Formats: sequence, structure tokens, C-alpha cells
Amino acid sequence: MTKLIVFTDLHMTPEGTTIIGLDPYDRLRKGIDHVNLHHPDADRVIFTGDLTHRADHASYLRLKGLLATLSPPAAITIGNHDKRERFLEVFDHVMPDEDGFVQQVIDFPDCRVLLLDTLFAPPYDYPASHSGLLCDRRLAWLDRKLAKAEKPVLLFMHHPPHRTGFTGMDAIRLTNEAAFYELVLRHGNVRHIFAGHVHRTIGGSHHGIPFSIFKSPVHQQPMPFDMANASLSVDEPGAYGIVVLTPEGLQVHNEDYEIARRDSAIA
Repeated sequence: MTKLIVFTDLHMTPEGTTIIGLDPYDRLRKGIDHVNLHHPDADRVIFTGDLTHRADHASYLRLKGLLATLSPPAAITIGNHDKRERFLEVFDHVMPDEDGFVQQVIDFPDCRVLLLDTLFAPPYDYPASHSGLLCDRRLAWLDRKLAKAEKPVLLFMHHPPHRTGFTGMDAIRLTNEAAFYELVLRHGNVRHIFAGHVHRTIGGSHHGIPFSIFKSPVHQQPMPFDMANASLSVDEPGAYGIVVLTPEGLQVHNEDYEIARRDSAIA
């Protein structure tokens, strides 16, 4: 049974800096330590974008050093806070696809995992590039990989491909969701979609396909749905996801590792 750990929205910053008073390095370090202690048998640790906060060289280097401490192997794609060229310059072991996008196929005995690059850039024209996009070349890549899949497919991407109920975040979701779902539904072999971007734990289904969205290790989206400002953040415990394939399907767990307790008592 394949086991996958999922981190999203790392928002790494240079040493000595914080986000709303929180240190992204320290928060992620605790999460990695937790994974190394409790899930060293994971088949992959998947990172679904917004690796850094401002896509600066120093933050990518800092993140690269921290990810080197992971016991299980890592797989990485990018989000709207990243810069594709700078990421590939620092993470020079990551091979982009034939068109230069940070996309990857990983085949396990019981599933095919596809990592999608939904960065709507270059040009890095904010706020427009905070939204997601799967251009024609990326959709064609997805079409080919789905067509060749002989096992159930799990998709990992930064931007949710549909509305999640948060006004501000829904305004910067994947912009071409109709084309995405037309392709996915035509193949009929995608069993689950995983995303980040919203900094919330959200689960459900869309067009009959189950989806899961995970919290950040650092800062979270305020819970009121009708906030138009997508940059508001609150300090809540950092988390990662755990995905376990079973003979009958899959399970998705959320681990609030900062407050997780392993000691217990009989009530």
C-alpha cells in the first residue's frame, strides 16, 4: 500500500524574517522532524507549491537545505508564490517536463501520481499571476499521461481547480477549470485531486471526483467565507496530509503535527 505525505504552502523566507510573527523555517522543520520520526516508511513526501514567500534565491537555498534532512524521498511542484526559473536553478536535481514546466509522473504499484505546474507566469504580473493556469501545453501533457495510465491516477496541484467557498481565494483559483475537468472526466481514471493554496483543510467532491486540500505548515486562511482579501492570515497549528492507498481505495488524513500527542491515557 502506497503512503504519501503532503505538504503545501511552505512560504519559506530568508533567515531572520517571519510571516505574521511566525518562522516558516522552524514550522517546517518541526513537520519534517515529525515525518522522519513517525513516517520514515512513506513512499514520497509531496510538496505542492508556494515553496517560498517571495521567490528569492536565499529562501530557495534555505528550503533546499531543510528538505535534505527528510528521510523519505521528496517530489516537488510549484505555486503562485514561486518563480519557475529560480526554483529550477536552485533545485537543479528536479527535471522539468519537455516544455520546461515543473511536472512529474511517479508510478507506484497501485497508482499513478501526477504533479501539475499551475503557475500562471511568466510574466510575473501580480495580482494576475496569483491565479492558476494549465495552458494548452500543460493540458496536452496531462492528456498524454492520463491516456497511458494503467492504474488509478492521483493528481497533485497547487491551485484548486474549482471554488472552495472562500471568496478571496476563489478569485485566484485555477482559471481554466472547465477545460481541466472536461479532460479529466473524459479519461475517467482520476481517483482523487489534491491541492493547496487555500491554507485550509477542505474535503469533498466536484463533478464526482473526490478532492482534498491541506493546511500550511505556517499560517492559515481565516475561516469566514466572505472575505475578499486573500492575503489575510491567522496563527493556527501547522499540518500536513497523509494519503494511504488501500485495496479498496484510499484514505486521507490530516496531521496537526504541532499539537499532536503520542502519549495517551484511558478515559
